[in-house]
Amino acid sequence: MDPTLTVLLFSSVAAGSASLGALPLVLRERLPIAWIGWANAVAAGLMLGAAYALLVAGLDLMPVWGATGALLGIAFVYWTHAVSGTADLELNRLEETSPEYGYKVLLVNALHSAAEGIAIGVAMVESLSFGIFMALAIAVHNVPEGTVLCAILKSRGVRLADAAGLAVATNVSQVLLAVAAFAVLTAAPSAVTWVLGFGVGALVYLVVFELLPESYRQAGSTSIALVTIAAMGIVVLLSG
Repeated sequence: MDPTLTVLLFSSVAAGSASLGALPLVLRERLPIAWIGWANAVAAGLMLGAAYALLVAGLDLMPVWGATGALLGIAFVYWTHAVSGTADLELNRLEETSPEYGYKVLLVNALHSAAEGIAIGVAMVESLSFGIFMALAIAVHNVPEGTVLCAILKSRGVRLADAAGLAVATNVSQVLLAVAAFAVLTAAPSAVTWVLGFGVGALVYLVVFELLPESYRQAGSTSIALVTIAAMGIVVLLSG
């Protein structure tokens, strides 16, 4: 199969897996806040594991440029959230009915998936097998992230099937950026180190400054820390 089609296929699988996040809501009408916190913790741990895998892949490259790329990744995520007004958005306001809040929830998921798409694309450039692993790790991560989004949308009166569709739609940027990053880096391999660092910085920032603080508010620090570490450990072990 053509490498670009491989990137498109597996990034699409990752994006589509977000729809599976609706399944817990089929079994239970309304999820407790603690469950949403644990779902965020699983997503955070898987994202940290993906960042670790990218970091290890770039260790034999130029660390200075990688560190510079990481700073750019952090700055980019901070800037996009600041500009869009989603920097301090809470994902546990199930009773919030403001249309603005609903739009921001969808936007913040789209911004998250964009950084993940870059991670998939640069991993594919490193090697297709590593890229496929990264895409599958992000796919599993998208399930609990989709659960959180579906729970919020369902509490606002959105039909569950529509919520699942919106969860997938917010991950379209993941597919587009995965393919774009792969195409650009294949043509300009000298930029791989920068983009590896960018992906690591962006993913770690999302976890440390957004997912984990949100999870702590929802379920407490001890259980969140354990769930996050366990999820990260699984990805690290499998990447080895």
